[in-house]
Amino acid sequence: MRGSATDPTSTPGHRHLRRTAGTLASAALLLPLLGAAPPPSSAETPAGRLQRAFATAAAEYHVPQSVLLAVSYLQSRWDSHAGAPSVTGGYGPMHLTDARTALATTEHFAEGAEDARGDSARAALHPDIEVPRNSALPARLRTLPRAAELTGRPAAELRTDPAANIAGGAALLAATQKELGEPPSADPGDWYAAVARFSGADDTATAAAYANDVYDVLRTGEERTTDDGQRITLAAQPHLAADTAQLKRAGLRTIPADDAECPRSVSCEWIPAPYSEFGDNDYGNHDLGDRPVSQSIKYIVIHDTEGTWDGVMKLIQDPTYVSWNYTIRSTDGLIAQHVKAKDVAWHAGNWDINARSVGIEHEGFLAAPDAWYTEAMYRASARLVKYLARRYDIPLDRQHILGHDNVPGPTTSTIPGMHTDPGPYWDWRHYFQLLGRPFHRTGGRHSALVTILPDYASNQPVYTGCTTKGEPCTAHGSGEVRLYSDHDVNAPLIKDIGLKTDPTNGVNDLSSRVSTGQQYAVADRWGDWTAIWYLGQKAWFENPREEPAAVRASGLVVTPNEGLPSVPVYGRAYPEKEAYPAEVPAQSVVPLPYTIPAGQTYVVGDEVPGEYYYAVTFTADSHRVVVGKDLYYEIQYGHRVAFVRASDVTLEGSAR
Repeated sequence: MRGSATDPTSTPGHRHLRRTAGTLASAALLLPLLGAAPPPSSAETPAGRLQRAFATAAAEYHVPQSVLLAVSYLQSRWDSHAGAPSVTGGYGPMHLTDARTALATTEHFAEGAEDARGDSARAALHPDIEVPRNSALPARLRTLPRAAELTGRPAAELRTDPAANIAGGAALLAATQKELGEPPSADPGDWYAAVARFSGADDTATAAAYANDVYDVLRTGEERTTDDGQRITLAAQPHLAADTAQLKRAGLRTIPADDAECPRSVSCEWIPAPYSEFGDNDYGNHDLGDRPVSQSIKYIVIHDTEGTWDGVMKLIQDPTYVSWNYTIRSTDGLIAQHVKAKDVAWHAGNWDINARSVGIEHEGFLAAPDAWYTEAMYRASARLVKYLARRYDIPLDRQHILGHDNVPGPTTSTIPGMHTDPGPYWDWRHYFQLLGRPFHRTGGRHSALVTILPDYASNQPVYTGCTTKGEPCTAHGSGEVRLYSDHDVNAPLIKDIGLKTDPTNGVNDLSSRVSTGQQYAVADRWGDWTAIWYLGQKAWFENPREEPAAVRASGLVVTPNEGLPSVPVYGRAYPEKEAYPAEVPAQSVVPLPYTIPAGQTYVVGDEVPGEYYYAVTFTADSHRVVVGKDLYYEIQYGHRVAFVRASDVTLEGSAR
């Protein structure tokens, strides 16, 4: 059943302030209630200028300051991103969109480097499909030019000047309120429909879900320091009631009720990936399954689309292409489901992971050139993941909530072509806070494990490759930490032998990077440096006490059985040959070019049975799940996870 978020938290009748008929009194009487800008103070610090900009814009356009702050928080968490556009071409604290100026001109989906199915039992898919271009951008992707018209300011100023950007957002809200026939009320509850329309959504459910998030922020309040050092405060209004009845007059379409699998707290629609037969058992897109009855769902894989929403929606409906379970829109958090959870989508490039996972795509680009994701999308995604985790009993940790860049290549030859999204700019720390599972220290002073946990905003490693010129990417917050072969920033970077290339600072080069929330066994310490076991090597990263990149952790680890010089590492957990019935061809269990040498330890994510889902025909009557006697441990081996046979290793608990 599709969930919508139109139910109000409380009824309009509980509001303290009521509208009067006709236009309210003069703007001068409204200013104190709307958060008028205080007179300039010689004692004002640079860190307070952004807060003042919200007050000034609220007074100028007669919008309640709290509404302006809450909308901005849901758009950008008040960050300016140094004028860099978001994944959908949104600029500044108000996320005013100018996609024609901002978005990249190429589509990642046309590369075809990775076989998203990752099953050697069928010929690899290498489609040459170009995502269609849009001749006209939807209104949600061109709000900045409209704001420029309303304010009389140049578009370039709205893209780069936070104060001008905030004024543009206020002007848009005020204009929308007027279009709706609503007066410029001092009561934040009277702006519900204008806030909903600000999302850019064209349907009632998505607009309401967005507005409800804004009003949740208004009720709870927020306070944080932005990416440019500005301290912003929004006082809580716990008893605020929104006039949700306004939305009926907003002229938005209604999405018919359908059977999309989503929580009721989000807006979700069913846009199915077609399941079509092209010839004698020749088909594409996804496989019919019977999960979680025949096989448990153990992972959720986070992707970014490397394409715009409209192009991706056309692509997912092409039966000759690959598939994933869900896509989430950046501007407003709309969720579209394409493949049922019981069926196997082709998204991860590793058939074993596909057979055990749900894939969620997020509208965006890994580097465009220094992309950032909206709070609306993060929140919708977190609600969806929490819902799926509860439904399928998936632990909310980084061993089960994987990035596409954490999925291992199933075989040696596939390693160089595996994808690297959602990339170093995805904020895992904030994401897990929204999931209700924030990362924190769990180990004592003698713990032999660490959880990677840098401060996202201040952690800004240098990356290259965000532009075709290969120049350094714009400085940007990151959840990833760089690894060196010694405790020296001038030492060589850690090399991944599976990639067969020398390591670089490239934004897509995962050779020598660890990510927020991942856990590793400590191999050594030296002053402000910590070494971990990584890809069979001792890898060092800076970890000063005053600005730590990791915190102590506890958990289970594996090490090679006594007497073994090393043990093999696998990219998939397939059953032993003897487990396959006669009608199912046995799949090879071939190790990757990696090993765990004696004396090294690696953190365990889970124990998994050896399983293989056989599905090579269009009809599902011959589909089989083969389960063997062999058990595997999923481990955090490098940037990606991997598997080792339980019979090859000894399971140990780390010191607390």
